[in-house]
Amino acid sequence: MVDFHETRFPLDVSLNGRGGPERRTDIVALGSNREARNARWANSRRRYEAGYGVKSLAQLAAVIEFFEERRGRLFGFRWRDRADFSSAHTGSISPLDQILGAGDGAQAQFQLQKTYGAGFAPYARTIAKPVMESVRIAIGGTEKTRGVDFDVDASSGIVTLSPSAVPAIGAVVTAGFLFDVPARFDTDYLEIDVSSFEAGAIPKIPIIEIIL
Repeated sequence: MVDFHETRFPLDVSLNGRGGPERRTDIVALGSNREARNARWANSRRRYEAGYGVKSLAQLAAVIEFFEERRGRLFGFRWRDRADFSSAHTGSISPLDQILGAGDGAQAQFQLQKTYGAGFAPYARTIAKPVMESVRIAIGGTEKTRGVDFDVDASSGIVTLSPSAVPAIGAVVTAGFLFDVPARFDTDYLEIDVSSFEAGAIPKIPIIEIIL
């Protein structure tokens, strides 16, 4: 994307931010006292508040510099969600963490994704901003080598398998990875408070996920 910068929001600030997934649901009360519910969004969208993470003048300066280079809301960037940045729901990543699909003998590209839930209505979330060096791929349970058997587009999350590694029909392709959230500022104005010589604050720094 020409309006996206492949750089990460200051990590020491984002890791102290707050936020999480949002959905949009319409609820209609029926005459029987029951209700009808309809999901307006097919995918969740994450919102964050980064202001909580600014604890020093150095951090304040870093955020101002980052904001100015992004031109406020104009350019997107990578955001690290402290609560959800790994293919593994708990523990360290493994090449078996997430199922990307099954081979048909010809398909060589697979989109990274993370699935939430399993028993009722699993939700598959597209992962478009992986940390490239963290990506691990397995085919049929056997781990493959990055740069030899596969490559990853860190700007889209698409895994491309080499001709010799194209999975056979029915062979399951799995992956493990770390990832960032594509995001942008949700304001064109930062209200800055320099309350003392050693500390500064920006009360509100709203961040919103970009759906690619």
